[in-house]
Amino acid sequence: MDMRTTTLPNMLDSGSRPLPLADGPELREALKAANLQTLLMVYVHLTHDESMLETFKVHIHPPYTNPDYVMPQDCIDDLHEKLVHVLTTPGAAKSEDPPIELMQKMMSVGVGEPVTDEFVPMVMEQGGFHRSPVRKELSERTPPPAGFKVLVIGAGLTGILAGIELERAGYEHVIIEKNEEVGGTWWKNRYPGVGVDTPSHFYSYSFEISPEWNHYHPHGADMREYFRAVADKYDVRRNIRFKTMVHSLVFDQDEAVWNVTVEDLNSGKREVIKANAVFNAFGTTDRWVLPDIKGIESFQGIITHSADYDENIDLKGKKVAVIGTGASSAQIVSTIVKEVDELVVFMRTKHWMINNPEVKAEVPEPVKWAMRHIPYYKEWFRFRVFWFAADGLYPNVVKDPSYPEDGIAVSALNEGMRQYALSHMHHKLAGRPDLIEKLTPDFPIFSKRVVMDAGWYDALVQPHTTLETAGIAEILPNGIRTNDGKVYELDIIICATGFNASSLVQDLEIKGRDGHDIAVDWADEEERAYMGTTIPGYPNYFLSTGPNIGPNHAGGLNIVSESQVHYLIECLDEMIARGARTVEVTEEAFLRHNKRIDDQMKHMIWTHPKSKSYYQNSKGRPVGPWPFRLVDMWNELQKPVLEDYKFN
Repeated sequence: MDMRTTTLPNMLDSGSRPLPLADGPELREALKAANLQTLLMVYVHLTHDESMLETFKVHIHPPYTNPDYVMPQDCIDDLHEKLVHVLTTPGAAKSEDPPIELMQKMMSVGVGEPVTDEFVPMVMEQGGFHRSPVRKELSERTPPPAGFKVLVIGAGLTGILAGIELERAGYEHVIIEKNEEVGGTWWKNRYPGVGVDTPSHFYSYSFEISPEWNHYHPHGADMREYFRAVADKYDVRRNIRFKTMVHSLVFDQDEAVWNVTVEDLNSGKREVIKANAVFNAFGTTDRWVLPDIKGIESFQGIITHSADYDENIDLKGKKVAVIGTGASSAQIVSTIVKEVDELVVFMRTKHWMINNPEVKAEVPEPVKWAMRHIPYYKEWFRFRVFWFAADGLYPNVVKDPSYPEDGIAVSALNEGMRQYALSHMHHKLAGRPDLIEKLTPDFPIFSKRVVMDAGWYDALVQPHTTLETAGIAEILPNGIRTNDGKVYELDIIICATGFNASSLVQDLEIKGRDGHDIAVDWADEEERAYMGTTIPGYPNYFLSTGPNIGPNHAGGLNIVSESQVHYLIECLDEMIARGARTVEVTEEAFLRHNKRIDDQMKHMIWTHPKSKSYYQNSKGRPVGPWPFRLVDMWNELQKPVLEDYKFN
């Protein structure tokens, strides 16, 4: 099936259905299948009945605190009947939302732990309960001057979002996209089993929560359709130039504009676009190359990279090699193992695998019905998913000073997670001490990206699967020879060897004011920015997911993207309100911020001596992770600190 032309119906919701609902089997089945804590939140939201919170709070615990606890059936039955009444009886539900104090109390009871004041604004937004007003409709705001243009590079998750929010703020803009469709990495990546580690009901825009996810962790096809549907709903494509590549950005100090050289990839024609501001919205997961292995060009079978996988490849009955053992490899191997005749997995580095039964679980139709029809169900469900995949995990990556600097764990909590992962490995690989020895990492869990087990261990124990750790000496015309002389005859080689994450701006030429050149300022892999977003010397230039803003302990890229797009517009709004032409972070603020990053990073797992991954540059400095909590990042990106910027 060609997923380029396949559509999934009704990916976006048109809004919660009005009450009352009809009392019938669909409603009753939905209540039985739905998450109980989420249903409690829905009931209190619709009725403001705090007494139900008191009844249930002794029965609700965080997921890992008391996983075997069983809710009393009489409480469940009572909640279901009360919900049926309020959902099906005209006038039973209140028309207004609960006051914020009650919302906070609901949050705390719903997750079984305190949701303190500092988290409330963030989760109100990220739960989909609150969205900022349309800026261009605010009478007290200074609108952008006529002709002021923002150029956005990339139409993936962040670029689409930028287009939507720039439109709501009244900014003329153009989005440059090198592919033929929106979606970025989720448009290009089509390898077997491609999917997202972040839960579906959170890995999306907070203002556009889909009730139609087919799995609790989205598959690639679902992600493609989601982004296409959002682009359609918000008419984003009318501002996108597809099949166009940005080659250079050069700042003109006299005119205070960026001269952006772009190429039409169909015709090869180049032109210069003048833009008042540039938002660099492309990520690092679209830059791949085949691995530098001797003889790779001589292979006479099919050789492909996971990021450029041809869906028409026929694997049935073939001898297949997968090079790499990271997240993409784990998904590929788990998916193709039953189809191929022989499978050889070549491992260079080890990874910690986490057992998460929901990775492959399908969302039942009754739960989708609840998402579509029961008011506020999808918002409260999203809140719950986000809460348990967010800052509660932060202590896992903070070093306990009492633990050895070069030990196998950095804290008691981190050791507990290591034991959890080891227990799962030993259970799945029982009777295979050879695999346990090969696969057990010697570094702390979370010091590099953990991988979800979606059938990885099950695939490795199959009789026709071989895990090879000897290393590849060369690729032959008919297969692969290892360093110990073993030869594997192969029909197909799949390179799941990751991406080139060593340069955040790829080969893009970026020249700022007074001779600033990003190739010089970021030479020797010293990529740094202020809040991962702005750089001194580059007025009106903004990065998405720049240095040290990655949510590497939890959450998802979506929360960072929403925060940075919001920050971009806040900075431009302030500049325009002042009558200035440029906004630029000061050198002092830039240096102070990066010292703060470096000081905090000393206490984080990513500076552990055994931590080696794409989170770090070749010198070992962590250039990807944000070393503080998500709530800190969200709060700090709400408004620019005006003293940290100069406006001219």
